[in-house]
Amino acid sequence: MSDVLALAQSLIRCESVTPKEAGTLDVLENMLKPLGFVCSRHAFHRPETAPVENLFAKWGSGAPHFCFAGHVDVVPVGDASAWTHPPFGADIVDGILYGRGASDMKTGVAAFVTAAEKFICTAPPKGSISLLITCDEEGPSVNGKEPLLKLLHEKGERFEACLVGEPTSAGQFGDTVKIGRRGSLHGYLTILGKQGHVAYPDRADNPVPRLLRTLSALKEKVLDEGNGDFQPSNLEITTVDIGNPAANVIPAKAFARFNVRFNTEHTGESLSQKLREICSRHAGAHELRFETGAEPFLTSPGPLSTSVTRAIQAVTGHAPALSTAGGTSDARFISRYCPVTEFGLLNHTAHHVDEHVAVADVLALEKVYHRILEEFFGAG
Repeated sequence: MSDVLALAQSLIRCESVTPKEAGTLDVLENMLKPLGFVCSRHAFHRPETAPVENLFAKWGSGAPHFCFAGHVDVVPVGDASAWTHPPFGADIVDGILYGRGASDMKTGVAAFVTAAEKFICTAPPKGSISLLITCDEEGPSVNGKEPLLKLLHEKGERFEACLVGEPTSAGQFGDTVKIGRRGSLHGYLTILGKQGHVAYPDRADNPVPRLLRTLSALKEKVLDEGNGDFQPSNLEITTVDIGNPAANVIPAKAFARFNVRFNTEHTGESLSQKLREICSRHAGAHELRFETGAEPFLTSPGPLSTSVTRAIQAVTGHAPALSTAGGTSDARFISRYCPVTEFGLLNHTAHHVDEHVAVADVLALEKVYHRILEEFFGAG
């Protein structure tokens, strides 16, 4: 049987900064093929984006079909000299595994791969187990899970359930399972004015006061009160740019960008319309466009979340909370095809300098994933 820590270290040592796979898919294929997994790689490339290679590996055939999903790309390390341990060294010191991707989420991938290996080698189930691995989750996420799932669906692949190995634990390992995610809406607002001399404001039209009034109105608007599954939607202003190098010139334009994390009380389209109405009342002459990064989704508590909860409780001794908080993930794409939950290690050092996880938690995560397979296939 493969060692989950050794596999995690092998993956961390691949410098797979998004969108590069940097050998991670070779590591996985070399392990999975001898186990009987049929592996196929699929590259996607949209205009103005880097090409991305993805891996689909499947063991068995027919239903029931359980899928694990994850990504092996990581964010840049930043200042490497600030790291106590080399970011791609995968050092283990005093029971702690260090490295970029240790939390998010190469250890999660290693844990569900080795859990699947042990499960099929000791109690081969009737049905299928598959792995969806991509390399652009930390980037624009346009050449990974979304086109891969579409392609697999067109080829007739169907999943009864999927678990994404994102780091969901907050305070202690096993305390949180994600059963949904909020949507993400990006807004780009440009207020149009007329350039002029600051000494003669009557001959100009300063866009800055109108931008400030509009942003205040957007920020102060109560979008909703939340609901039983989601916290209230929230708008945050992320940048304000005038681009004016002169102290004595009234600018012609003022620009701002904002983001809304929204719940199931809205869609990207309905929320955009509500925000357009606010801008129309306060902005005067302006340009406004929106991009929906993700729609909200919810996998209502049911057989999948129950199985995951029981597996976590069996290993850790405590039941997790079911949550929809946090950012977006590839689960938003998977939710269109089957019930999906997310569960993994602690996330408090994800994307940080000296990103790390406890070795004991990695070993426990493998046990949880193995127990989830037992629950799903009725082998427990």
